[in-house]
Amino acid sequence: MRRLAILLALVAAIAASLAPAMAPPARAAAPSLTLTSDTRYDVDPENHRVHVTVALSAVNHLKDTKTHIYYFDSAFLAVQPGATGFKIAARTGSPQVRVVSAQADRTLLRIDFGGRLPSGSSRTFTLTFDIPDPGGAPARETRIGASLVTFGAWAFASDSTPGGSVTVVFPPDYTVELQTGDMAKPTTDAAGRTIFTSGPLAQPLSFFAYFIAERPNEFTESARVVSIDGRPLDVSVRAWPDDPTWGDRIGGLLERGLPALSELIGLPWVAERPLVVAEAASRSNAGFSGRYDPTAGRIEIAYYADSFVVLHEAAHAWFDGSLLADRWANEGFASWYALQAAAAIEEPVTGDPLTPELAAAKVPLNAWGAVGSNEAAIEDYGYAASAELARLIAERAGTVGLARVWNAARQGIGAYQPPGAIWSLAESGAPAVSGVGMPADGGRNSPIATEVGAGPPDWRGLLDLLEERTAKSYDDLWRSWVVRPGEASLLVARSAARRQYDELVARAGDWQLPSIVRQAMRAWQFEQATELMDAASSSLDDRDSVTSAAADAGLSVPRALEAAFEGNAGFAAAAGEADAELMAIDAYVQARNSRLADPGIVEQAGLWWASPDTDLARAADSFASGDLHGSVTASAAARIAWDGADELGRSRLTTILGATLAALACVGLLASWIRGLRTRRSARRARRAMARPAVRKES
Repeated sequence: MRRLAILLALVAAIAASLAPAMAPPARAAAPSLTLTSDTRYDVDPENHRVHVTVALSAVNHLKDTKTHIYYFDSAFLAVQPGATGFKIAARTGSPQVRVVSAQADRTLLRIDFGGRLPSGSSRTFTLTFDIPDPGGAPARETRIGASLVTFGAWAFASDSTPGGSVTVVFPPDYTVELQTGDMAKPTTDAAGRTIFTSGPLAQPLSFFAYFIAERPNEFTESARVVSIDGRPLDVSVRAWPDDPTWGDRIGGLLERGLPALSELIGLPWVAERPLVVAEAASRSNAGFSGRYDPTAGRIEIAYYADSFVVLHEAAHAWFDGSLLADRWANEGFASWYALQAAAAIEEPVTGDPLTPELAAAKVPLNAWGAVGSNEAAIEDYGYAASAELARLIAERAGTVGLARVWNAARQGIGAYQPPGAIWSLAESGAPAVSGVGMPADGGRNSPIATEVGAGPPDWRGLLDLLEERTAKSYDDLWRSWVVRPGEASLLVARSAARRQYDELVARAGDWQLPSIVRQAMRAWQFEQATELMDAASSSLDDRDSVTSAAADAGLSVPRALEAAFEGNAGFAAAAGEADAELMAIDAYVQARNSRLADPGIVEQAGLWWASPDTDLARAADSFASGDLHGSVTASAAARIAWDGADELGRSRLTTILGATLAALACVGLLASWIRGLRTRRSARRARRAMARPAVRKES
């Protein structure tokens, strides 16, 4: 929706330059002859005219002398330009009226009184004429038809002559709006006609009233199919029955303009319903020449709107509040793309230039309120300034850069995405994923999930998206055009926070900052973001300590610390993990330092049935997999084996030696016992042999 600057300027021009004026000859121009009138305007839409009846009273204020007789026989009167059908009548005489000159701003009449008007006397006349609808441009100031009536009413009098009145009568069923002029609240007569009256006029020549009246009618509807990015869009153009040229002009312009807008903006048509475009008139003192209702998918275009307005409102099908949050951004880019589309289809248009007069009402665009909440000067400035700012942004970003911004905004993708995240889900074909986390396979080569779900970016989110998607700075434009005085400090805090954020991201490398940090940055909660980033920096210090210690120990760093850092459980969890990993590394180093380089017999005996090297290897594997308890346990087993090898070996060898000596002693005793046993056996055999008699064998 945009202000009706053209109409308001037209009304002002009419009030200043088309007011009635007297231009009689020298005799009639004297204050001695005064003219007053009661004027009635009857609107006649069936005949496309306004019938004017002027009850004119002429008074000769001069007095005759003994030597001079003063009289007037004519006067001059200026009426509306284009007026026709002049007639004049009086109770006496045969007055005449004729056109002296017809100019663009007035028609000058000569009224012949039909006889002399003596000094000290008066005469009344009834002047009638018509103000016809001249046809032509839709924005013409006089338009008299069944659907719409617009015209200006004058009062007629001589200079510096108070008195007279103006009455304007509209047929039934018209909704009438007094755009400018001082008239009483209208009344309705028994026939249903709407009647405006001025009452007695103190300064008739300064009186001017401009009316816009609309009567509901059934629209004449035409259907069109517009191809946008290869997809058909049904467009219904609804024109007033007595204005078929409007429907033809608007329909043809949309057929060419909508595809151009889609291509320039870089987004397809997103609404799933047909587009309805209806002819309308301004219905408020604020005025409008077009407005888009996104909930109904309906654009109302004023009968007088030019091509720029049509394309501007068509661009609101994209910039409708769901893409960008702030009014100035939606209005500004709707204007900029309207101009670009007009150039693409070779349609001559004029936008909303920011003139010095408009710039005099400058306010921060963040202070430009909703429609109807601003003074007229601020409202006009808001439209022109937002269009100018959009132009400056577009010059810096480029059409392709802006398309990237709109693509991200449409998908709810905010700034401060994890490095490596897929910016455009539509281009990648990836599904929308909310939140950040490792891919299902845990691999570092998989795409990083994109954080989505943000609403339409406001002035803060738009600045962030612009700078990240175009690699350009817009901070200066925001300071000059957008922020209110109380918001300027946010830009200072933002600059410092972004520098810290960029340094932290670079330092983190493959590690992703936890999403809570990015959320704080997106929300412009820079104090909270700074605290979080300080904690993140401390965690990266811990990471460096763990990485260095692990490298010195020849260990592979597990993923547990990275996962703790990237999660949203808080940096205390990462600090605890780092402490645990450093303890595990220390346990491993102690175990490794306990290894016996060249174990002797005693140490070898102490290591019987032990496998400290295997334990140490298991400790390294457990550490790499994140099993810190298993790593510490294995390291402890290896260290205990090596540290206790000497003592345990001595104990084992002592035990073995004692057992050996004891065994040898037992062997000696056994041998002695065996020898004694043998001796005793031999003695017994000898005794038995001596006692037995000898036996001889005889042959």
